[in-house]
Amino acid sequence: MKTFLSLIILLFASCNANKNLSFVVKNPIQVNAKNCAQNGKCELKLTPNKSLVFKKDKFGNLYPEITDGENTLLTYTFNRNPIKNTQDSNYTEIIYATLPKNIKEISLTDSELKQVNLHFARLCFCKGETGYYPIENGTFKLTKTDKDSIKIACEFKVKNIPQVVSSFEENISIKSN
Repeated sequence: MKTFLSLIILLFASCNANKNLSFVVKNPIQVNAKNCAQNGKCELKLTPNKSLVFKKDKFGNLYPEITDGENTLLTYTFNRNPIKNTQDSNYTEIIYATLPKNIKEISLTDSELKQVNLHFARLCFCKGETGYYPIENGTFKLTKTDKDSIKIACEFKVKNIPQVVSSFEENISIKSN
């Protein structure tokens, strides 16, 4: 009976261990997002061997500096379809996160979002409401759904800045990586 109980415990422990395995992104992964805001296109990218730092210009505005490094850069980009025959109708939102090279399951909330350097960009001809902003309110989760797939979910709100994208959830295959 003890042997049988030990075998059951070992079986459950090994099942949980497989689900929590970490992985490394070796090649860039790019997917068209399935759940995109209306009137636009969305894509999610995981780019290995990059570092992301936000710096301030002489006016105190943030801007990203992406360089070669040890981390994996996650970007989720929403591009609104341009309005025909309208100048300056381009509108883009980007969510940035920096993940460690050896990616593991993660679940962060509010002030913990600094651990992945979570930022929001609003790029448009929108006087006074365009730029790069740290995300301080929300959740970010990365879970391994099976041997070859991960799920990335993010929900957030940026203070005093209009936003089209306030959440995304995507399943990504890491099999070919």
